[in-house]
Amino acid sequence: MYKVKVYVTLRESVLDPQGTAVKKSLNSMNFQDVKDVRIGKYMELSIEKSDGDLDEVIRSMCEKLLVNTVIEDYRYEVEEVAAK
Repeated sequence: MYKVKVYVTLRESVLDPQGTAVKKSLNSMNFQDVKDVRIGKYMELSIEKSDGDLDEVIRSMCEKLLVNTVIEDYRYEVEEVAAK
């Protein structure tokens, strides 16, 4: 069994109005050291072992459903865990 952690962020060239709003709120709360905020998504997937190429399966899932590749970038980490 594998635990896959997928991190999705907006591309640097894409405006992030939610991040901008959070930054302004933090600054107004006297957290002046915060200079930028980018909002993203985090997902955890549990995937059973198979004979297929795990990286290929993960990339396919991300690019077909989990990530809007036009405006988002992603990265992932794979951790082998004991089956429950």
